[in-house]
Amino acid sequence: MQGLIMAAQLILGISILVILHEFGHYLAARAFGIKVEKFYLFFDAWGVKLFSMKIGDTEWGIGWLPLGGYVKIAGMIDESMDKEAMKLPAQPWEFRSKPAWQRLIVMVGGVVVNIITGIVIFAMMSYSYGEKYIQNSSVQSGIVPSQIAKDCGFMLGDKLVSVNGSPILRFEEALKIKHILGTEVKYEVERNGQIFDVTLPPDFAKKFSDAKADFFVPRMHFFVAELTPGYPAEKAGLQVNDVITKVDSTSFEFFDEFQALLKANAGKEVVLGINRNNEPVSIKVAVDETGRVGFKPDSKDFMFEVVSYSFFGSFPAGLNKAIETIDAQIKGWGKIFNGDIAVNKAVQGPIGIAKFYGGEWIWSRFWMFTALISLGLAFMNILPIPALDGGHVVFLLIEMIIGRPLSEKFLEGAQYAGMIILLTLMVLIFGNDIWGLFK
Repeated sequence: MQGLIMAAQLILGISILVILHEFGHYLAARAFGIKVEKFYLFFDAWGVKLFSMKIGDTEWGIGWLPLGGYVKIAGMIDESMDKEAMKLPAQPWEFRSKPAWQRLIVMVGGVVVNIITGIVIFAMMSYSYGEKYIQNSSVQSGIVPSQIAKDCGFMLGDKLVSVNGSPILRFEEALKIKHILGTEVKYEVERNGQIFDVTLPPDFAKKFSDAKADFFVPRMHFFVAELTPGYPAEKAGLQVNDVITKVDSTSFEFFDEFQALLKANAGKEVVLGINRNNEPVSIKVAVDETGRVGFKPDSKDFMFEVVSYSFFGSFPAGLNKAIETIDAQIKGWGKIFNGDIAVNKAVQGPIGIAKFYGGEWIWSRFWMFTALISLGLAFMNILPIPALDGGHVVFLLIEMIIGRPLSEKFLEGAQYAGMIILLTLMVLIFGNDIWGLFK
C-alpha cells in the first residue's frame, strides 16, 4: 500500500508540474500568434495515446509513456523531428517566422512558470502552516553527531554556538544545505564550558553524499509519540506516552543511548522497563534485524518558535526559500561537474523521488517536495543541452549575436545529439534507482 501511495504522489506531483511547464510555453507561443499543434501530458510515443481532443488548432491529450510531456509548436525543430513540415515555406503563424526575441521568450516560458510555481507553493505553505523552529538555546543536552560529523571533529553533547561567525538562534540554521555544500565552513561549539572550532573538510560534500545520514540531531529525552502498525512494539503492548527507561537491566537517559542498546540486541528479544502513568511496567519485545521495535519518539525538551505570515507577507518568504533552493542546486551541480560528488549519489530518478514523498499522504510534505521538484525541473531544463529548453536558448542567443539563424541541418543534428544525451542520462538514472532497490 505504501508503494502505491508513493507512486500516486509522484504521478500527481509530476503531472501538475509538467502541465504548468508546458502551459508556460503554450501561453508565450499563443501571445505571439504562434500555432501550437499539440499539448500532451506524457508522451504519445508511436502515436499511442490514452486520450485526445481537438480544441481550435491544438490537439490536447494524454500519452501512455509517463516520462514528462510536451507541446508541439508549429515551425520548431523539437523532439518530434517533423522534417517534412520544415521543408515547406515558413508561415507567419510558425515559430521560425518570428523574431529571435519572441522565440526566446517562448523557450523560457516553461522555466519561468516552474520558478513561479515553486515560489507560490512555498509562499502558500508559509501562509498556511507558518514555520516552526527549535530554539537553539533550548537544546541543553547538545547534539548527537553521526559518524561523518565525528570525523569532522564534533563530539557527543556539543552545543552549537555559531556557523561562519553567525550566531545560531534556530537549530535548523546549522543544517542548511548551503553549509553542507559550502567551502571553509566553520562551526563554533561549546564543549565542557569551553569554545572549540570545528571546520568541515574540503571534501565534506562528497563524504556527506556517500554517508546518506543525518549530520547531527539534537540530543533528547523521549517518550513514545506514535506506534508503527504491525511492528513489534505495537504487538508487545507498548503504548503512546510510555517513557522507556531500561533495556533489560541497563538504564539510560537519552534516545541515542536507547538506539545503541537496540542495535546491540538486533534480532533478539529484550525486556523494556517503562514508566507508564508514574507506574513501573515491564514488557518483552522483539528487536528486528535493523535494531528497531517500531515507534516514533518525541520530546518535551525543546522550546519552539513559530513564525506566522500574512497572505502578502508569505510571498517574500516563498521567494527567499526558492532562492535558497536554486542556490543549493547551483552549488550541488557545481560539485558534481567538479567531481566532488558522484552523479549516482546526487541525482534521483522516479523511484528515489517517490521515496522522498513517503508512504503516507501528508499534504504539507507533498507540496514541499513538489515545490522542490518544480525548481529542480526549472534548473534542469535551462541547462545548455540540446533538446532541453536551455539548448534552444543558447542557439537563439547565438543567432541574436551573429545576426542570422543557425542552419536547420545543424539544429536537427544538435537535437539528435541532445536526445541521445538525455536518453543516456535516463538509462543511467533509472539503472541507479533499480540498483538502489537491490542494495
